[in-house]
Amino acid sequence: MEINREEKPSGGRYAATVEGHEAEMTYSRTSPQLVIIDHTGVPDALRGKGVGQALAKFAVEDAREGGWKIIPLCPFFKAQVERHPEWQDVIK
Repeated sequence: MEINREEKPSGGRYAATVEGHEAEMTYSRTSPQLVIIDHTGVPDALRGKGVGQALAKFAVEDAREGGWKIIPLCPFFKAQVERHPEWQDVIK
């Protein structure tokens, strides 16, 4: 699965296209060191295939590489953070 980051001045999104369907995780950038993940959208056709979790993992790895922290407002992302204590280094 290929995941891409689309960045705009005030935020962006991580997007994955699988089996012709697009899933996304959106974020707002509050500063160069802080993003707020506010939404995860996975089409019904992709549910249960690990696409949302792959987006969350990609966001965490991106934050590590970029040196920023994440505020998890999205309920899905927040639940993933609770399941992955090893992600705490990038969670604010």
